[in-house]
Amino acid sequence: MTNKSNSGCCSGTTGCCGNAEEIKIEKNKIIIDFLYLDLSVCTRCQGAEDSLDEALKEIANVLEATGTDVHVNKINVNTKELAVTHKFLSSPTIRVNGHDIQMEFKESICESCGDLCGNVVDCRIWIYQGQEYTVPPKAMVIEGILKAVYGGSLADSIAEQEYVLPENLKHFYYVMENKK
Repeated sequence: MTNKSNSGCCSGTTGCCGNAEEIKIEKNKIIIDFLYLDLSVCTRCQGAEDSLDEALKEIANVLEATGTDVHVNKINVNTKELAVTHKFLSSPTIRVNGHDIQMEFKESICESCGDLCGNVVDCRIWIYQGQEYTVPPKAMVIEGILKAVYGGSLADSIAEQEYVLPENLKHFYYVMENKK
């Protein structure tokens, strides 16, 4: 039996193969914007926030393993000016790196926001795997985040689209401003 030497074999440790330079992994960066009208009253906004938080907890190990840093901005779009700044189309909205996780959307009457402003308000309905939800399913949020991590295609960035404040939001902000 002969004893084989490991002299020509790379063990995978830093500095092997004559390379003393540290191996640096560049981190991926994901920015998630959660835009909403109200978290104190609106059950849809509260549910979307919960889905986002649960999704992030569920995939935390994947994000860490892929070297992905995640920054979450929770933005209360409570004025017309903020809506214009963020090109806000419907409440609630979740964007990953500027891409809405669901660009095509439907809305329906939101009793919570109606109670908030004392008038009829429509909020987003999420469509996932052929079903409609008033709260985005956690799996939908996870898919939206992982597409950004793994380079899947998302809809066009909101920054690239022409923006017009939707009538529904104009009405909401008008009622809220005149309620004071």
